[in-house]
Amino acid sequence: MTLNSKGLALILALIIAVTTTTALYLTPNVPDRAIFLTFILSFISGFSIIRVMAELLFFKEINNIYKALENVQDQKLASITQIKKSYFNPLKKINQEISSYANRKQNEIDELKKMAAFRREFIADVSHELKTPIFSAQGFVHTLLDGAIDNEAVRENFLKKAAKSLDRLDILVQDLMTITQIEKGEINMHFEPFDLVELSAEVMDQLEKKAHQKQVKIQLFNSIDHPIYVSADYRRIYQVILNLLANAINYAGTGAEVIIKITASAKKIIFELGDNGIGIPEKDLSRIFERFYRVDKSRSQETGGSGLGLSIVKHIIESHQSKINVESSSKKGTKFWFLLKASAPPKSETKTAVSTK
Repeated sequence: MTLNSKGLALILALIIAVTTTTALYLTPNVPDRAIFLTFILSFISGFSIIRVMAELLFFKEINNIYKALENVQDQKLASITQIKKSYFNPLKKINQEISSYANRKQNEIDELKKMAAFRREFIADVSHELKTPIFSAQGFVHTLLDGAIDNEAVRENFLKKAAKSLDRLDILVQDLMTITQIEKGEINMHFEPFDLVELSAEVMDQLEKKAHQKQVKIQLFNSIDHPIYVSADYRRIYQVILNLLANAINYAGTGAEVIIKITASAKKIIFELGDNGIGIPEKDLSRIFERFYRVDKSRSQETGGSGLGLSIVKHIIESHQSKINVESSSKKGTKFWFLLKASAPPKSETKTAVSTK
């Protein structure tokens, strides 16, 4: 037998009416008509009040709890609505706890689904990126083994191409190891003071030949005689600037101009790298820091990059408690910038400057 609000109200109202009527009946000089009216009024008012209160405070919440538990059992967590907290109704508080639990579990499930989708996409991307250099090197080597090795000109040409493919494979593996170690926290940043202007000039020197081949002009809007010191990991910031500048040279377009600007602002140093090249479409801006994401997939083989450069940049800058920013317009160029903590010159350089005076 299931007791509902109507049955409960009927029983309690009848008890109240009988109790009240009995008390009047035992009281002297009370007319029978008054006793009868008291019974009717007590029963009706008691039934109405108890029915409404029981339905609102108990049975409605109990039904909601049952529905919530059924949804949890059926794993329909998303269909459980968030319940507002109540400090007066314990049943509503229980319902709210179930709702909060369901929402937490639903968020965990959604996160696991996203991670699973990301894992599948990542494995597919890695497989694709590894396949190209491996197959290229494999093809050249097998061609040589099939007889082309006896031709000196072909042998040298194919060995160079195979070596180039293996070099690309090595870059990809190294970048994968770097980004994995950074994400797992296995790489500790070694913070030290160094001249960011001098570091930028070193990167420019390294990529000067490549820039010349692409007919890209690089400018540094800071004199090497006016150093700007930051507190950061020298090797990792070198990697950041190298990736950003290499990307600008590869994708800005023939005849483009790349400008590096370093300025001091309060306790922070602002590093900017911009170009006046083809730009990045707006739809791609939010995804350029994802692993293996390329704006122009048709040019990915020409550039020879791993597709992980900007993702590594993002992780390194975030490890410096900063953020890599980007703004771009189609055919108007692209600008990246980030902030680093300013630092005083190293003690050795300070002593040298004093002794020179």
